[in-house]
Amino acid sequence: MRCCDRHLRRTEPAPGGSRNELVTPPPRSRRNGWSGKPENLQLISYLTYTYFVIVGFGIFIPLLPTPWNLMAYGLLGFLFIVHLVTHIASVTIDPAEPSVRARNYSTTLPTFDKNKHAHVILDLHCKICDIDVGPRAKHCKTCNKCVTDFDHHCIYLNNCVGRRNYWFFFVTALTAAIGVLLLLLIVLFIFIEHFLNPAVLRTAPQFQGLNNSTWLVFLPLAPVQTSSVGLLVVSSFTIILALVYFLVLVHLLGFHIFLLTNKVTTYEYIMKKRQARNNRDVESGRKQSRPTSAESAKPQPSVNVSVDCESPMPSLTSQTSHSSAEYEDERKELAARLSMAICAELRRLQILSSPGPNNYYSTRASTEMMPGMRALSESLSWTGLQQVVVNGEQGSEMSTEATPVIQNPLGSSVIGTAAVEQQLSVDARSESALSQQ
Repeated sequence: MRCCDRHLRRTEPAPGGSRNELVTPPPRSRRNGWSGKPENLQLISYLTYTYFVIVGFGIFIPLLPTPWNLMAYGLLGFLFIVHLVTHIASVTIDPAEPSVRARNYSTTLPTFDKNKHAHVILDLHCKICDIDVGPRAKHCKTCNKCVTDFDHHCIYLNNCVGRRNYWFFFVTALTAAIGVLLLLLIVLFIFIEHFLNPAVLRTAPQFQGLNNSTWLVFLPLAPVQTSSVGLLVVSSFTIILALVYFLVLVHLLGFHIFLLTNKVTTYEYIMKKRQARNNRDVESGRKQSRPTSAESAKPQPSVNVSVDCESPMPSLTSQTSHSSAEYEDERKELAARLSMAICAELRRLQILSSPGPNNYYSTRASTEMMPGMRALSESLSWTGLQQVVVNGEQGSEMSTEATPVIQNPLGSSVIGTAAVEQQLSVDARSESALSQQ
């Protein structure tokens, strides 16, 4: 296994617009956690592990009584060794797809073009690696490779966690949590006994002839003298650091136990939570868009459609069609024709009824010759005209043979469009006869 191979599989840079233009290449492919630049948290985890080994085996375990220190050496040593081995295995193992591992990592990879493809993996085929992958595989953007049964990219390992190294990662977290808990209990015991009964911690033969304020560390091979304050400061710092790491490791371990119980990966769990959050946002948006019961109970304002008597009268179409669009146009034209005819008749009645020297027969014409139209002019208001237009333009339940009608104010009879046009023609002939007289 080429675990320390630092040859990087570079990706092909995108072509620039000119020769002097600098193009940033995509992230480099990594073989494992030793490839590329190490993560900051990876270095911090190494330093923390080294610190726990030094203070645990060099300062605190030697201060325990004789039977307990041997047990602590054996148990804590086993946990720390297993943790180190599994951690190295998790970092070293390449979790990529078999087709990716079979390739040479020094070859270039094409650049993913979002204008051509919406996703890197589509129909179980990776556009960058140009291979067929499994249903639970994912192309890691940090490592720039497809990982089998991708779980997550661990920044403490600087490597992806997949099918090949998942159990090594799980044992690493488990041994780390148990080891930190054991070390925390040991340090707490020493911290408490330092105040209650310090003689229990000074059973080593090197403490003979020393006063109670002097303590020895790195027993038994290289004893170094230190003060009581120095021992308490190191103990307090170790307790705080171990407690923080223990809480983080317990949370991580409990989360992965939950994932194993439900048989899902970390990536699938995150995708499900994101989808559920998006669905909740959509539902909340729909609820906000719906009117409340109080708002729906309020009366809606009526739509007022004004009748413009100065606009020219549109002509009716001569061709009949059964399509909805043409029928809607014909209905609007018919309503406009009817409203214009009524407007013209109202103007004529106003002229005839107005007093003046040139209007001799106005009273006789309005009372004797046109009693029906006079009653119609008195009863029809602009609101009634608007309602006629609204009924003509917005009535959606009217059939193709139906005709807009106007209620006769003198009775229960209904005046249709043809009757109105016939009455208008009779009135026009009457007016011409009056003018001839």
